[in-house]
Amino acid sequence: MISVIIPTFNRAGFLKEAIQSVLDQDYFQKRHAGENFEIIVIDDGSTDRTKDVIHSLDQDIRYIYQDNRGVSAARNAGFRQARGDFIAFLDSDDLWKKEKIGIQMSLMNTLPRAMMCYTEESWVRHGVFVNPKKRHQKYSGWIFDKVLPLCLISLSSSLFRKEVFQKIGLFDEDLPVCEDYDYGIRLTHRYPVYFLTRPLIVKRGGHEDQLSRKYWGMDRFRVKVLQKSLSMDLTPRQIYLVRQEIAKKSRVLMNGFEKRGQTVEAAKYRKLIDMYTCGRENS
Repeated sequence: MISVIIPTFNRAGFLKEAIQSVLDQDYFQKRHAGENFEIIVIDDGSTDRTKDVIHSLDQDIRYIYQDNRGVSAARNAGFRQARGDFIAFLDSDDLWKKEKIGIQMSLMNTLPRAMMCYTEESWVRHGVFVNPKKRHQKYSGWIFDKVLPLCLISLSSSLFRKEVFQKIGLFDEDLPVCEDYDYGIRLTHRYPVYFLTRPLIVKRGGHEDQLSRKYWGMDRFRVKVLQKSLSMDLTPRQIYLVRQEIAKKSRVLMNGFEKRGQTVEAAKYRKLIDMYTCGRENS
């Protein structure tokens, strides 16, 4: 069974299409409905018509409401309810192409040791398709070094074996944003990943209420994640790369705070630059 977990918060205008893109999966259509997949919607305290949207679909959807605690708590709540052997996430403003799960399950069945796979994406901003930048290029294999600069693994495009979460834990609920960046670092430290070059999801962005717009200086949270990652069992090379990335992001933040006249915050990141700057790989 595949458990599809959809966290949502005041996205009634997008949610129906997202759910329908799950119901329209070729892989599910070829099998008896309800026997090989389940949809779990975690409503993280919505005040719009989210509940009405669920009821209007007349489908067997597990709808769970909780007080607003953030996207990590919503995903974790969904996982705790999941009965599937495989876990897939779908943000409520994203869409799956109908062949997504079928192609991913073909890979997972062919490679029984593969713990997860993810796919290329099509990006839509304000209703217009746009091309991802070169820095968003995705990779297969042991890609710990690739995920340090920014989040490369979209959860909406990912399919996991359930045991991954039993091994490396759930999402960090202390992070209001960049929780996917944190999970990507923990995941790629422990496992190789498999990337499918075919774009199998549509990521719809540009909304005013996106978390990336709510929080200025997202690197603040990435620096916290990187500092936390130093407590993992890293190789000397990995420690060097993490320290370098902390110094790099701290420099960007320091400059940003200085331009805003926030000298106390700027001084904080100047100290981190001094602390984590490495002159040599074995520093």
